Amino acid sequence: MQNSGHKFGGNWTEEKLDRVKKYLVAYATIMNKQSFRFVYIDAFAGTGYRTVEQNETDDFLFPEFAERETRLFLDGSARIALQVKPRSTKYLFIERDSEKINALKSLRKEFPMQEKFIGIVNQDANVYLQELCLNYSWKNNRAVLFLDPYGMQVKWDTIEAIAKTKAVELWLLFPLGVAVNRLLKKDGKINVSFRKRLDQMFGTTEWFKHFYSVKTRQGLFGEEMGLEKICNIDTISAYFVSRLKDVFPKVAEKPLALRNSKNNPLYLLCFASANSTALKIAQQILGN
Repeated sequence: MQNSGHKFGGNWTEEKLDRVKKYLVAYATIMNKQSFRFVYIDAFAGTGYRTVEQNETDDFLFPEFAERETRLFLDGSARIALQVKPRSTKYLFIERDSEKINALKSLRKEFPMQEKFIGIVNQDANVYLQELCLNYSWKNNRAVLFLDPYGMQVKWDTIEAIAKTKAVELWLLFPLGVAVNRLLKKDGKINVSFRKRLDQMFGTTEWFKHFYSVKTRQGLFGEEMGLEKICNIDTISAYFVSRLKDVFPKVAEKPLALRNSKNNPLYLLCFASANSTALKIAQQILGN
């Protein structure tokens, strides 16, 4: 495969993929000794490759994604999963973009030994995952799911469906700095469509009262009431972790903040599961 494809990321991408790789190695080693079939699921899988270019801009939400990083070529999560030994019973890559689907299909040629175990789904990840979690038999099956969207595509309904299986270990990239914090305007005047997306991502409208407070100010004509943003990166992080804990019994308390070259937090790498052993391994990898 040529070195072209999914242009996204930076040094923080390398760190994210390195942590996930370490977990996959530990997970596969344990599961290989069990009687369960286990699948690696990569939603928003992209092309399997990721590249970084100077002056890159985000095509999805914010131009501030742009990072002045050295041009480099990175293995994507899909390729990393296929390289891990022991191998998974099955690999499932989900991607809505048809062009990226074609690039993912080339992984079958690159990894011929796993070719027949690679499933590629051209569908919206939220729709497909909710159906999979509801209809798949999880009694003798387990999975590691990597939810790695660009921005705020993951809906809370999907996270709830994953939690209900009690068989899926979830790694989720939460768009802390690249999206959520930027949408939370200081005066609380958030675009209607963005507010709806925040509702869908948090699974509730209650986030608003956690992030804003009514304040009284002295104006030209006496006292005036207005909203004031009372949250920061830390409180937003803590709130999202609390939401995960509402549906998962085991959640990493301290997600890994992935930062850009200016040390600004872009994402949180979160982990949630129903399994105590899985949580312990994830916490070690996250540095908890």
